Amino acid sequence: MSVKVRFAPSPTGKLHVGNVRTALVNWLFAKGQGGSFVLRIDDTDLARSTPEFEQGIEDDLTWLGMLWDERHNQSKRFDRYEEAAERLKASGRLYPAYETADELDRRRKVQLSRGLPPIYDRAALDLTDEQKAAYEAEGRRPHWRFKLEGKRVSWEDLARGHADVDTASMSDPVLIREDGLFLYTLPSVVDDIDMAITHIIRGEDHVTNTGAQIEIFEALGAAVPGFAHMPLLVGADGAALSKRLGSLSISDMRDQGYEPIAITSHLGRIGTSDPLEVGASIEALGAGFAFSKMGRSPARYDTADLDRLNAQALHVMDYDTAKPRLQALGADLGETFWSVVRGNLNKFGDVVEMAKIVQGPIQPVIEDAGFIDAAAGLLPDVIDETAWSTWTNAVKTATGAKGKALFMPLRLALTGQAHGPDMAALAPLIGRDTIQRRLRGEAA
Repeated sequence: MSVKVRFAPSPTGKLHVGNVRTALVNWLFAKGQGGSFVLRIDDTDLARSTPEFEQGIEDDLTWLGMLWDERHNQSKRFDRYEEAAERLKASGRLYPAYETADELDRRRKVQLSRGLPPIYDRAALDLTDEQKAAYEAEGRRPHWRFKLEGKRVSWEDLARGHADVDTASMSDPVLIREDGLFLYTLPSVVDDIDMAITHIIRGEDHVTNTGAQIEIFEALGAAVPGFAHMPLLVGADGAALSKRLGSLSISDMRDQGYEPIAITSHLGRIGTSDPLEVGASIEALGAGFAFSKMGRSPARYDTADLDRLNAQALHVMDYDTAKPRLQALGADLGETFWSVVRGNLNKFGDVVEMAKIVQGPIQPVIEDAGFIDAAAGLLPDVIDETAWSTWTNAVKTATGAKGKALFMPLRLALTGQAHGPDMAALAPLIGRDTIQRRLRGEAA
């Protein structure tokens, strides 16, 4: 059986690190198995869904490298959901209930005060046709609940091992609201059936829902797919992921200069036994993915790890990959330049400052004019890859300076920066004329 998974975001907001991790694990699992990845837009809430958010979802997944094999919109499939609802009504599994939200809340409070679990009491099942008609005459419209069998539902979870849920401890879930709007559960199950989804992969906060959904699959006479419920993300300190990080959108991260492979390597490997290193490609991440590597503890999301992976991705990026982006920034000074500076980049945009150091103008920093004058008089005639060593040895002999006292004043004078690329490689790119001018304290 070929693996087929789905990601079903709602186009009511931007993709963020939490739901992108779900999409990514689905993608990695499917591609690692040679299977298919379905993008299913959950736009049944027509009032809140927007074309802009829908386009943003596509743009973010494409940028991250998670291309889909099929794409569907749930808003175009209402007829299928209606058909499934009618089947469930005919079999007695979907029934109308007329309680208002206030009435249900009062019942829950009474149950809790008596030490009882706040489970719906199925009072609606005892309504007569006359009582239903009276409610309708009042202007009430029913919401529709799925009648659970009240049994222990079990499955072998790819991420958690053996799992079971007792549906007797659950309220019959509402599948259709009073206004006729389908809630997530029924459309999701119908789509999973129609699209032949083999595995449903999501966060462990959905475990209880799975018990009810398996009963709906069975009530519709369909095969039940496999399930995997992943541990949730937490912050670096082990506490719940803060709202600031939990809502950090992929578009925000792109604007901040993060590389797609850094994001996918981070989200794909945290919480697993794999080393937290940047992958060669998203395809390589998929080839190495396995649920057996996933721990049971929450995955810790630490931006320091992401920053490290982002720098790592830049440090190994080849010139052909970097060239169009360098050109777009006006910082394409050739392959040698890229090879020299990439090891000092944290974000790709940092290369602009590196190019400025080579091209100028920069303001040199000269703290000891006498020392710099002496060094200027010893500058080699030819600035090649050996010039820096030759020059600093000559300056050391002439002045007695060594270590940081020797190298830092020269770096500050030539680059205006206390840190940066290897000066032996950088000096030939700057060139002798510019070096001379900077040693004289000129902006060059």
